[in-house]
Amino acid sequence: MPENENAPGGEKTPRPYRPDADDRKLHTVDARTLRAIAHPLRIRLLNALREFGPATASKLGERLGESSGATSYHLRQLAESGLVEDAPELGKGRERWWRAMHEGAIFESADFLTHTDPEVRGAIGVVMHEVATTHAQELNTWLGTMSEWPQEWRQSSDMSDFKVRLTPELARELSAKLHAVVESYRDVVPEDTEGSAVVRTHLHTFPRPSE
Repeated sequence: MPENENAPGGEKTPRPYRPDADDRKLHTVDARTLRAIAHPLRIRLLNALREFGPATASKLGERLGESSGATSYHLRQLAESGLVEDAPELGKGRERWWRAMHEGAIFESADFLTHTDPEVRGAIGVVMHEVATTHAQELNTWLGTMSEWPQEWRQSSDMSDFKVRLTPELARELSAKLHAVVESYRDVVPEDTEGSAVVRTHLHTFPRPSE
């Protein structure tokens, strides 16, 4: 989640985020957790908390265009699964703040696609389709607002696609190398650097029929 992310700051394969990340930064998704997050709003809530930081149910509702009742319910479901938690030190009066317990998630979608439990197979489908929807929304937002950014950022953006013939092993190797390149840029630029921005990079690798 998305990835990231996302994702959910969101929702990646083969390996998102830093391979040496501690437990607070990275959460390994199992079948139980997958069933808990397999809801579009829960994925969006988790991504929002990961990307923008702690918030109340009402603030999240405003951001996502949902009622506070709906966001409260799904936040409690995420809390029961150990994905979000209370942030009582941020609240005033009866305010209830929530924060994500991890910066990202890691899982192999292929492991769940062949799971013996049909509920798990359905859950991974929900999660992956929501990740794809989020990627499309982010790209469309950029295309709709790119004229508002400085020329340097417009010139540094990229929207490319490639077609190469590979074996499954080489396709996985390609993805791993691209992940490593992205990771090599993490934490290079301090957060308060003038002119910097958070950059989203999407990676989709999949086979297509010859005809």
